[in-house]
Amino acid sequence: MPYNISEAKREWYREISTRSRLRKKAAVNGELQCELDKINEPVLKPEKLMPKQRQNGLRSLSLFSGGGGLDLSFEYAGFEHVASFDILDICGASLQQNRPQWSVLCGSKGDVTKADWSTYKGKVDLIHGGPPCQPFSIAGKQSGSKDDRDMWPAFIDAVLTLMPEVFVAENVPGLLNPKFDKYVNDVILAPLTSHYHIVKFEAVASDFGVPQIRKRVIFVGFRSLEVANRYKIPEPTHFSKDSLFYSGRHTMGTRAALGLEDIGFDCFAPTLRSGFTGPRKSTSILNSKASQKVWEKLQIWPNGVQKSREEALMFPPENGHFRLSVQDCALLQGFPEEWVFQGAAYQMLGQIGNSVCPPVGYAIAKSVSSALGV
Repeated sequence: MPYNISEAKREWYREISTRSRLRKKAAVNGELQCELDKINEPVLKPEKLMPKQRQNGLRSLSLFSGGGGLDLSFEYAGFEHVASFDILDICGASLQQNRPQWSVLCGSKGDVTKADWSTYKGKVDLIHGGPPCQPFSIAGKQSGSKDDRDMWPAFIDAVLTLMPEVFVAENVPGLLNPKFDKYVNDVILAPLTSHYHIVKFEAVASDFGVPQIRKRVIFVGFRSLEVANRYKIPEPTHFSKDSLFYSGRHTMGTRAALGLEDIGFDCFAPTLRSGFTGPRKSTSILNSKASQKVWEKLQIWPNGVQKSREEALMFPPENGHFRLSVQDCALLQGFPEEWVFQGAAYQMLGQIGNSVCPPVGYAIAKSVSSALGV
């Protein structure tokens, strides 16, 4: 990825990289003349937030699958996977690496705007997906329907063609900005409400044990009014210790989740501060290209693990600061350790940051299956 930096700065980075490689080699060979520090052992176990359910007989189709957050959520909740669609080859590689038995369509075959849905007629009970949200994100230009990345029409077309019993769509809270009211009413709700009874709500990641205040808008549509009336929005399973409703299960902060001691100084970027302490402007894991710059600047001050784009260091670098590894980022997003990502570091971070936090998707999937009586 090109950066607009001077040659002197490039040379400075090259020197740091060279020193890091030499120190790693020395550490591996037992030649490093300094005290080795304890490596952190993550405490958060996302799989415990979403215990696997028995197969419920419902078949799900995934659109805009990305890194697989919703795909994994629905699998853990007992749904049978039909297929995953994503236009990015690297996302398809991640999905196929984790679930070789899945039907994964990526690249041109994963282009939802050109898919032939007749193959799936009568074979899908639920469609889920997150149409690319950059057109509505507060981190973007908020161009809405004028943005050619707006994939809501393609998602709606798939739903109305296949007519599953249920659909689940997620998007960024920016979609609820009053400036997009006309878009939501005319483009999203109008064509769907003729066939579906829709429930709309906001889900917050920390309410389900994920250590970040990440909000998503959820649309759940049911063909049956009876089922829609039975549907209950997922209730929080975790709370802040300071919450009025605290009942014993609390959401870990980022340090606790990563197994890091509290040193009394918060040097996490605001995007990943503990959900319940300190000032903040944003507490989401950012996505796409914006995430590359943010993640690379994140630091942890107790001695732990550093991950550069090239390699993870097994010891503290000279300045004593540490970056979050890709694995740390996946953990803080709620992905279990078994789920691995493919690609360069920035591609993996993009997949992680764009994904629905699996424990959140899991809670939604369970709420849907409960309404359907399975």
